[in-house]
Amino acid sequence: MTDLTHLATPGTEIAVRVTPKASRNEVKATDEGLRAYVTVVPEGGKANKEVQKLLAKAIGVAKTRLVLVRGETSRDKVFRVEG
Repeated sequence: MTDLTHLATPGTEIAVRVTPKASRNEVKATDEGLRAYVTVVPEGGKANKEVQKLLAKAIGVAKTRLVLVRGETSRDKVFRVEG
């Protein structure tokens, strides 16, 4: 798991590219930005919830502090860290 604790500042917006139905759950920092791989299917918000949980663990905050700002139905999502 990538250490992203420097992103835990309230107000920080985190852009993530999501790959659903992956072979494992993982968050990676790449040259293009953050990538999240989740094993769940993208229906009914299941993938969004899993990405929220993984990202919260990677940055060291409670998942309730991460709010999905943009990209509910897109692979490109933006989460904001709430205070």
